[in-house]
Amino acid sequence: MGIYVRMVFQQHLLLDNYFYNDKFYKKIIKKKKDSRIIKEYGKILRYKKMIKFVYQNQPLGTGDAVLKTKKLIKSNFFLMLLPDDLIIKNNCSKSMIKIHNKYGASIIASMNVPKKTVSRWGIFKLGKKINKNNYLIKDVVEKPSINKSPSNKAVIGRYILSKKIFLKLLNQKPSKGGEIHITDAIQKLIKENNKFIAHNFSGKYLDCGSMQGYIKSSLEISKS
Repeated sequence: MGIYVRMVFQQHLLLDNYFYNDKFYKKIIKKKKDSRIIKEYGKILRYKKMIKFVYQNQPLGTGDAVLKTKKLIKSNFFLMLLPDDLIIKNNCSKSMIKIHNKYGASIIASMNVPKKTVSRWGIFKLGKKINKNNYLIKDVVEKPSINKSPSNKAVIGRYILSKKIFLKLLNQKPSKGGEIHITDAIQKLIKENNKFIAHNFSGKYLDCGSMQGYIKSSLEISKS
């Protein structure tokens, strides 16, 4: 299963520097001679071989960003993580992969949100309940009004998607805000009877999509 991480320009510069600034790390190791730093640098070298960067030069939506990874995705399904949605304490990705392996379906992380905030989120219209934490998805509505919201179960930035999504994205026209939304492509696949499951994860969700949320998340992580 492939892994794709969407990132804004400043974030990919930071990641580039983290993984490819060998002179900096070698200088620190030579100066400090700390075994912990040497160990961490070893991890960086190992992961550097596994990571490829794909750049979205214009903010044309999550769907456009995903489409740019098409040539790198070799397996039938891939895991996508959005960097401003953090889930800590329990590994959400592992639990989603487990559900995917059991049902052979696409999986989207789900969380209950207050009804008054539904217009901030993509919201699921749910179908059959599979078990305590998993439901079939009938539809996904992007940022509905309170009165038109089909539920209070929100889309969180963890997805396991079929590579069929690329064909939909290739032919998809921009919608809200002039962007290509991944939600629109997902809806098309659902209408063609592709199975999608909403997974209620057990980890703690941290929203880094605003400055206030970023500060709160940083404080929360510093405690762990």
